[in-house]
Amino acid sequence: MSSFIQITDPHIVAKGALVCGRSDTATALRLAVATINDRLPLLEGVTCAIVTGDLTDHGTPEEYAHFLEIMATLDLPWLAVPGNHDQRAAMRAACAGASWLPAEGPIHWQRDFGPYSVIALDTLLEGAHHGRLCAEGLEFLDSALTALGDQPAVIATHHPWLPSGIPAMDADNLHNGAALMARLEAHPGPVRMISGHVHRAVTGQIGRIPCQIAPAPCHAVALDHRAGRDPGLVLEPGAVTLYRWHEVPGPCLTSTLLPLGRFSGPWPFD
Repeated sequence: MSSFIQITDPHIVAKGALVCGRSDTATALRLAVATINDRLPLLEGVTCAIVTGDLTDHGTPEEYAHFLEIMATLDLPWLAVPGNHDQRAAMRAACAGASWLPAEGPIHWQRDFGPYSVIALDTLLEGAHHGRLCAEGLEFLDSALTALGDQPAVIATHHPWLPSGIPAMDADNLHNGAALMARLEAHPGPVRMISGHVHRAVTGQIGRIPCQIAPAPCHAVALDHRAGRDPGLVLEPGAVTLYRWHEVPGPCLTSTLLPLGRFSGPWPFD
């Protein structure tokens, strides 16, 4: 079984700072790393963590150094794509030498997990909150899907195409997501899309494509479906997401939320 863990939207700031003066994102990411390390002996086949954007809050070298310091304690290799709070040049400089990092241009990559592959796409449009796949990204996707044949694919992005129901967040989703979904619909094998950006768990299906938005380790975006409302920050419990491949009863990829921290138990059912 080939599994990975998705971490999204850690939003690391300078040491001692809080996001919006309220969210201690560094402590949240440390707790996420500690939770993953604690659970790994129980989770067979986890080979890496994938960070789906907003590694930092402002994209500064100081913030990336802080992020790397925390992630250095993770007992797994990790890969990442940028989000709208990242700066591509600063992220590339901070992660220089990483095997998954292209030397220049958008940060797209592909990783083979055996029975399936993850194709990560850079949706950062610098200076904007919403996302967009550039022509190079669509070409990268086309080439990767063609090479896979009918093998299952997981598409990892920061910005989702799946609506969350939160109007302000949906306005800032992946603006050319229809072009992406048309390609995924045409792929002969199973496809799933996983994203971040909304800081909460949302699942749905667009056409035949299951789509998931993952929760963040730190704060969430307030669940408010009313029009005309500015998004707010809510200090809900954080989580990361475990993706696990199963061959029985039939080939499939499942997902499980891992709440952060340690909890009492397990106790026998008697």
